[in-house]
Amino acid sequence: MSLRGADELLPQQEWVQKLARSQATGQPLRIKLGLDPTAPDIHIGHTVVLNKMRQLQDLGHQVIFLIGDFTSLIGDPSGRNSTRPPLTPEQIKVNAETYYRQASLVLDPARTEIRYNSEWSEPLGASGMIALAAKYTVARMMERDDFHKRFTSGQSISVHEFLYPLMQGYDSVALKSDLELGGTDQKFNLLMGRHLQQEYGQEPQCILTMPLLEGLDGVEKMSKSKNNYIGISEPANTMFAKVLSISDTLMWRWYTLLSFRSLAEIARLKAEVEGGRNPKDAKVMLAKEITTRFHSAAAADAAEQDFANRSKGGVPDDIPEVQLAGAPLGIGALLKQANLAPSSSEANRLIDGGGVRVDGGVVSDRGLKLAAGSYVVQVGKRRFARVVLA
Repeated sequence: MSLRGADELLPQQEWVQKLARSQATGQPLRIKLGLDPTAPDIHIGHTVVLNKMRQLQDLGHQVIFLIGDFTSLIGDPSGRNSTRPPLTPEQIKVNAETYYRQASLVLDPARTEIRYNSEWSEPLGASGMIALAAKYTVARMMERDDFHKRFTSGQSISVHEFLYPLMQGYDSVALKSDLELGGTDQKFNLLMGRHLQQEYGQEPQCILTMPLLEGLDGVEKMSKSKNNYIGISEPANTMFAKVLSISDTLMWRWYTLLSFRSLAEIARLKAEVEGGRNPKDAKVMLAKEITTRFHSAAAADAAEQDFANRSKGGVPDDIPEVQLAGAPLGIGALLKQANLAPSSSEANRLIDGGGVRVDGGVVSDRGLKLAAGSYVVQVGKRRFARVVLA
């Protein structure tokens, strides 16, 4: 297994021993990754760790993709400065249905063990939960960085949040995990798995932490709630355009964590950019690689052409068609009814800023009324609609 892009492998010597035993006995190691279905889609930030799982899978080890349908009811406090609102069982079920299908774009589904932690967590019951809680102290729990910060700043910590790391750790006991992967924000939870396995008489798992991918803003970690993400099931054109929107600095971080190009190849490309090559060339290469991975090479080529058309003021091929009535219709009302602007006042602001085009011409008059007919309406660089007005 390559440690490219990894943050920590702990304890490394134990991992070497596990590997040696696996090779000697022919018994594959059990590799665990858990994801809570807190949102309906997996984004490319998740694939940093999924790609590492695929490497281990290709080396012949048993990969376990664990869907945290039970732990989602509690809410992961990792990296939080406030209590995470719990999801309803209905929300969790809807989200979980898409997780495995999307993870299968990275993992080999024929060689992936799919589990749900409600399978062993629900049968624990109240007595089992009390017995599990007795395996760890409050003092140790309060050493956790996010709990400590919240406590010292006077912010509330709910008792149920202490259950989250315990339940995640118990997953490792139930699955007899040899290695658990997770983001750097999961280190406390991963180490809890080691502790509980020892408490239950098992050989403790090793842990491999992976960096958190910064989102499109280049500041916060990629998250659907922060709207700085690229979903792996998003349309090819959207995916391609979003990659091209990141900063030149963030691009190299994404190359290291997301690209399958060799580090030597990435270093050569970076040296060429530093030597004067247009950084957009490198960004286009990254956008095409990522789009190809989740769609196809043909879709990536088409997305590149679509982006070029938009940049030149051309019209993409796949714009939505909107049927409206009430001709003649004012441009502000038309933008609002076609969902190209959230309100008439925002439509007017866009017009004043020169951001609205009708059939390629910039609209400068708020009072413009359009007669019955078909129009290509553009807002900004990327939003188009073919409006049929009757």
